[in-house]
Amino acid sequence: MREGKNNSGEAPWWQPGMILFGRLSGWIAGPVILAIFLGRWLDEKYGTDPWFFIFLTGGAFLISSFGIVRDSLREIKRIEKESPKKKE
Repeated sequence: MREGKNNSGEAPWWQPGMILFGRLSGWIAGPVILAIFLGRWLDEKYGTDPWFFIFLTGGAFLISSFGIVRDSLREIKRIEKESPKKKE
């Protein structure tokens, strides 16, 4: 038996959860880390400490929230679509 798939050719039971965890974690960390470094750099360049940092970090939280909700809703729809198939 291959490690990536089980006998029926499906992915292991834990794989979809780990993929979702990775995507949602990326939505949390990616925009916020980028905003922190970009905001600090812009504040140093233009001498506006801490305004760029604050606005970009706040915007990153909004982007993160939107991305998390969007991916979560997609996953819920996918699970609802697959649920009747598994009951049969």
